[in-house]
Amino acid sequence: MKILHTDIYKFSIPMHPFTIATGTMHFAQNTFIRVHTDAGMYGVGECSAFPMIVGETQATCFEMAKDFAGLWKGKEAGAIADRLAELDAFTAFNSTIKSAFDMALYDLAAKQAGVPLYRYLGGQGPRVLETDLTIGIDHPSNMAATAVDFVARGVRIIKIKLGKHAVEDVERIRQIRAAVGPDITLRIDANQGWSYEDAQYALVALGAYDIEFCEQPMRYWNDHHLPALRQLSPIKLMADESVYDHHDAARVIAAGSCDYVNIKFAKSGGIAEAIRINEVCAAQGIPCMMGGMLESRIALTAFAHFAQAHPNVQFYDMDTCMLGHQADPVTGGVRYNGFVVEVPETPGIGADADEAFLQTLERVTV
Repeated sequence: MKILHTDIYKFSIPMHPFTIATGTMHFAQNTFIRVHTDAGMYGVGECSAFPMIVGETQATCFEMAKDFAGLWKGKEAGAIADRLAELDAFTAFNSTIKSAFDMALYDLAAKQAGVPLYRYLGGQGPRVLETDLTIGIDHPSNMAATAVDFVARGVRIIKIKLGKHAVEDVERIRQIRAAVGPDITLRIDANQGWSYEDAQYALVALGAYDIEFCEQPMRYWNDHHLPALRQLSPIKLMADESVYDHHDAARVIAAGSCDYVNIKFAKSGGIAEAIRINEVCAAQGIPCMMGGMLESRIALTAFAHFAQAHPNVQFYDMDTCMLGHQADPVTGGVRYNGFVVEVPETPGIGADADEAFLQTLERVTV
């Protein structure tokens, strides 16, 4: 199955503004690709650039994608490890755009095998994947009102973005917990926004509000403080931006820095490295969460397949396309039964981009 050419699109999706500790996003800076082969089929891949976290933009992804596509022309699509090694040899980092190319190869492999991606990855049967729904940073009363609306819509797990001001963050959670009552699961994500001192204050103060876990309380360069913070904190800690690859996972786990790890393809470079991260975590008894940036239901479907195939993935933050996307330019893909993510049984990922939407986008074929 030789690669003939690759179509590359600036897959921009307009959004209602979404704010986290490191900035505000006004549109999803996504890239979509189709890797065409001489077998008469193509594989799809999508990534979402989040420059304030991973350091890539849609523009850098688009340009790098041209180089990647050129590297792969005429090569065997089924030799996944070889193709991904070529990308790593060509450029360090750039994990976001690498993840789209990785995804396309796995889509092709599962299509050729005639099975859904989760079965190609070794999954045996359906699992219940209930996602949270995320509240961006806002005034505490506005966030509490949003939480009440979520509960009215049937949300049982709410993820809350924090990390701007520790004292205000405590007030945000106080108001949200008071508004939704004791039975709703609350998760928090500081997105590296707190200093060590602020993290100490906030986590101790928030211990009164029954928080399931806190994602990434500090910048990754404060990882050396995480073991002490974990001992102090009444809330379990999840490493996110501190873990890009399986080497990072091994390091933070060995240091006693976290209780959980968040896997995102945009950080890991895709499915192949995500598998290695999960293997390291599972071997050490560290459950994982499947998360994302601002991807559409195309990439989100790949996330769901991965979670379906790996029982150590026990938490699901698969609400990316519900975070203010004003369009759903996707055919097929996951469906939401309430807030349970249902994975398609069609071969491959089972999702594609809407052709009419693609016609409106900037594109190139290499």
